[in-house]
Amino acid sequence: MTLVTRVTTSGPEETAALGALFGKCLEPGDVVALIGDLGAGKTVFARGVARGLGCDPRDVQSPTFTLVREYQGRVRLYHLDLYRLDDPEEELLAIGYEEFFDSPTSVALVEWGERAGTLLPSAHFEVCIEKETLGSCDDSKRLLIFKAVGQTEERLTELRAALKSPEETPAKGGRAR
Repeated sequence: MTLVTRVTTSGPEETAALGALFGKCLEPGDVVALIGDLGAGKTVFARGVARGLGCDPRDVQSPTFTLVREYQGRVRLYHLDLYRLDDPEEELLAIGYEEFFDSPTSVALVEWGERAGTLLPSAHFEVCIEKETLGSCDDSKRLLIFKAVGQTEERLTELRAALKSPEETPAKGGRAR
C-alpha cells in the first residue's frame, strides 16, 4: 500500500470539494474503499466524488439500508455501504459483487470498504477519514488519508498533483501534509 497524500479539511464543504477533486481523477474500473467511524464524513466525501464524476450530488444518500445505489455521470457510480452486513464477504458474493468491483465502465465507492476483505480488487484506493479535534471543541476538521494499492507510478503522480495544494483545490482551507 502506498500513501498518496494526507489532507485536512475544515468542514463538510471542503470535504465534499476534496471528494469532487478526487472524483475527477477516477477512471472506469476504479474501486475506492472509504474507511472511517460513524459520522466521519464518508457520505459527504461520496457526494463530492459523485460531483467529480458528473453525477448530481443531491441524489447521493447513504446506501446503508439498500446496500447499493447507482448514479449516472460521465461514468456510472456504484455507491455501496457494508456497515449493516453480518458477513460482508459472503453477502457480497451472494449479490454478484463482481458487477460493482470488476466493471470496466463504472467506479465503485464502498463505505466501510475494509469489510470487503479479500474481495477488494488487487488495484484499488483507500480513503481513510478521521475526525480531527486537535484538542478543541471544533469537530468539523477532517484528516483524509489517501492510499493506493496496485496503482502505477503515473497514476500516483497524477493524484498527488491533483490533491497536493490548497490553492489548486476548491477546498480553500485544506492543507496537504
